[in-house]
Amino acid sequence: MKQAKEYTIANASHFDEKFSYLREVIDYRLKKEFSNEEPVLPIFSSIASDNSEFSKFVRKHKLDYDEVLVLLIALVPSILPNFFTDIITDFFPNGGEFPGFGGVKGKNHRGIIPTGETLLYILAGKEAIGRTQVLDRMLHRSVLFKKAILELERVPYGEPFMSGKIILNQEYVHLFLTGKELKPQLSQEFPASLITTKLNWEDLVLNPKTLTEVREIENWLEYNETLLNDWGMQSKIKPGYRVLFCGLPGTGKTLTASLLGKYTGKDVYRVDLSMVVSKYIGETEKNLSKLFDKSINKDWILFFDEADSIFGKRTNVRDAHDKYANQEVSYLLQRIEAHPGLIILASNFKNNIDAAFTRRFHNIVEFEAPSYEERTMLWKNNLPKGVELEPSLTIEELAKKFSITGSNIVNIIHFACLKTLANKKKTIQRQYLLEGVKREYAKEGKTINISF
Repeated sequence: MKQAKEYTIANASHFDEKFSYLREVIDYRLKKEFSNEEPVLPIFSSIASDNSEFSKFVRKHKLDYDEVLVLLIALVPSILPNFFTDIITDFFPNGGEFPGFGGVKGKNHRGIIPTGETLLYILAGKEAIGRTQVLDRMLHRSVLFKKAILELERVPYGEPFMSGKIILNQEYVHLFLTGKELKPQLSQEFPASLITTKLNWEDLVLNPKTLTEVREIENWLEYNETLLNDWGMQSKIKPGYRVLFCGLPGTGKTLTASLLGKYTGKDVYRVDLSMVVSKYIGETEKNLSKLFDKSINKDWILFFDEADSIFGKRTNVRDAHDKYANQEVSYLLQRIEAHPGLIILASNFKNNIDAAFTRRFHNIVEFEAPSYEERTMLWKNNLPKGVELEPSLTIEELAKKFSITGSNIVNIIHFACLKTLANKKKTIQRQYLLEGVKREYAKEGKTINISF
């Protein structure tokens, strides 16, 4: 028996050796099908032992031999567009059709884009049983398809479904080629934007009850996988965690969501509801579907700010508009219950949210307006260090006199500091701070008499 040729593809820091291996596998398949030779299947002597993102991915997901090949098949057109064309041309120099190999050409891509048929041919040749086994294992059991890392393109009605392209998620293409994670950008296809913060938990001033409830969310983020898998609770509890943050604007709802992501290593995406809600029938559901489909296999936190506009109470059906509005709420309810990650809804008032949603929340966290002690801490935390207040004014006086939120306080300090710098003052003037207070009250349609 011939000695099998060995490849240590994972030790290379680039893809040359990996794709050379893939080519050897395809050559093996073609020789086995079309020649009288007795080819030897090249094998891995080591899989994914290098430090590349591709190899890290293989190790993390414990991919088997076939899965690594499929991943390479899907990735290669992004680096070597003529890869499959060159192989077929070299093997069939006189040309001719080779439908068994599968593959299609794109609108812009002139080389062969692999399809499900390509995958089946490379892994199992023309053997019907082997192709059926590969198909079942890849599409129904492989993590690559279960987590939408790869997907099989839908084909026109009446065509074999395996003739659809094998598509590698663009985020993974970017990760494997550059070593950097590609974050989705706000668009009609993905109506959400990444939110981050440079602040720490110490900068978040909440009352003890609210802070305790926020820590409960941290517990879910840290221990949910252990509860489901190690403790065997998958069949007893639904996936995901749903929380309602309710409270006046500026009381820390968005900052809390950002900090939860920061300290648990998860991206937080704020959903832009103006891009989701549509006056056209069925469009809102379609936009939400895109968002949830994109998020379902990601370790993200979805943050719906000002959620009343889409999660509000259902109305009595008076016309077709009411009927479809209620259908939107029902659709949302289904998608949220099935979502495996953390979803946070933020609303100014708990009673604005439909009762069908509130019943399904794991927790409702109320963000109350800050007390005197909390306002004092907010003033101290946010004033610049090393810059004094004018002696005629104290932090305690500001905290006692003005019942405002943390967001108001930050805006006032921002305004007063800029005025201090612009007027070449050494201390933050009483007048500037009080002007800032007056501006914040005016923005909310309130009036206040302040003596400067």
